[in-house]
Amino acid sequence: MNGIKEKTGMIFDIQRFSVHDGPGIRTIVFFKGCPLRCDWCCNPESQVFTKQLMVIQKNCIHCGMCAPICPHGAISYTPEVTIDRDKCTNCGKCTDVCFSEALTMTGQEMTVGELITELKKDEVHYRKSNGGITLSGGEALSQPEMATALLAACKEQGWHTAIETTGYAKREVLEKLLPFTDLVLLDIKHLNSVKHQKYIGKPNELILKAAQVIAEFPGVELVIRIPVIPEFNDSPEEIAAIALIAKQLQATRINLLPYHPYGSNKYGHLDMTYLAADIDTPSTSKMTILQELVEGIGVPCKIGG
Repeated sequence: MNGIKEKTGMIFDIQRFSVHDGPGIRTIVFFKGCPLRCDWCCNPESQVFTKQLMVIQKNCIHCGMCAPICPHGAISYTPEVTIDRDKCTNCGKCTDVCFSEALTMTGQEMTVGELITELKKDEVHYRKSNGGITLSGGEALSQPEMATALLAACKEQGWHTAIETTGYAKREVLEKLLPFTDLVLLDIKHLNSVKHQKYIGKPNELILKAAQVIAEFPGVELVIRIPVIPEFNDSPEEIAAIALIAKQLQATRINLLPYHPYGSNKYGHLDMTYLAADIDTPSTSKMTILQELVEGIGVPCKIGG
């Protein structure tokens, strides 16, 4: 167990009291780094595997303390605080003197032992609600040794374990991790690999193979999640195709997740461009039609979750 506790990974958030990412009250551990690049990603700070400096302009009080302390001359005022990303090394020195939290660092190297200490603070809620721990991201499977070690440590504590995943991982990664996993919440976004590559940056073959591995693994519950994105996968034909796959995999249910723009403001904090700005959230009636379609195919379906 000591060896497990010393495993490290890059974490960017710990969210407590979640009720949407598995049964009961849960704590979600967000892993940094993802191999995919969805246009609508609501956690842009999760995409790269290293620490990143975020700039929240509304918090800036223009005290001028950050620019002189930067060892690379990456900070200026024009008139807002501006970061030269080519010069910035994400050392974090500027965040140490930014008491208004206009400059914050996202991403922290943590050990399994440190995370278990944090998670134990909510243990009473897991036990009273039949809840537990959910790994999310980014993509936790892209840090496979850390994810496996953390799940194993959670099972040592007797906690229910879940993972939210894109499924973009090889069989050998899954086979090491799944023995310590009770529930997999797997995104399947599209069955057309060419369209998947265009909007998400990777083809879908590895994901569909992972779905099969998870479905066949004993003792692991599988829930398929479909982010419903207008102009990408919101037609009845596209949703029905995924529902048929879910039925073949004997998934417990499908969760339809309507597109939302939450998190789009964080792109500006990172000097990134939000590519889904022109997308509208699907209407309630649209989502209900898709839900009834999935249920008609024979798969239990929930909007959200």
